[in-house]
Amino acid sequence: MSTPALIEDRRGARDYSVRLADGEDLDGARSVMLDTVYREFGHGYLPRFHSDIIDPESYYLAPEDNALFVAEHGGRIAATAGVRSATPASPPHPTAVAERFEEGRTATLYRVYVLPEHRRQGLATALVRTCMDFIASRDRYTGVYLHTDARTPGAVEFWERHGKVIFDERIAVNEQRPEALDEPFETVHFALDLPR
Repeated sequence: MSTPALIEDRRGARDYSVRLADGEDLDGARSVMLDTVYREFGHGYLPRFHSDIIDPESYYLAPEDNALFVAEHGGRIAATAGVRSATPASPPHPTAVAERFEEGRTATLYRVYVLPEHRRQGLATALVRTCMDFIASRDRYTGVYLHTDARTPGAVEFWERHGKVIFDERIAVNEQRPEALDEPFETVHFALDLPR
């Protein structure tokens, strides 16, 4: 796995440290994640989909093949990205997505979030590279999956530079979406190339 990296922003004004999170980082990471789901997604914390935000230690730090990475600036967490061994399940994901990935051998990227005041510094790209290095260091993984909310400005375009769209719920019907579910998601599903 790569060592922590220092990233200098394009204006040379700030340095960021991208590194594996530890227990002391969890409050700051949780703050970034909650800020994102409330401010960017507009629906706030949804226990069914966001339990990892409240308990990142159980989801990211405790399991051997999972990890949480952070970008830090001035002693504060500015961005997050997580890796979990989590094969997409149907439901709630489309059958075509779930069938594409090998059960128990899929790395899923979660919570690639950057606070607004720290965007356009290359943090998301650096965090994704760090996650992919981590995934490549684990023999169990045969595929990499993620999904994003298309209403987040620039999210789909960002992920198209890193992977391939395999299902876009804006234009195709997710037959597995429970009818009672009334969340404002416009989910786009991606597969990323496994680095080896």
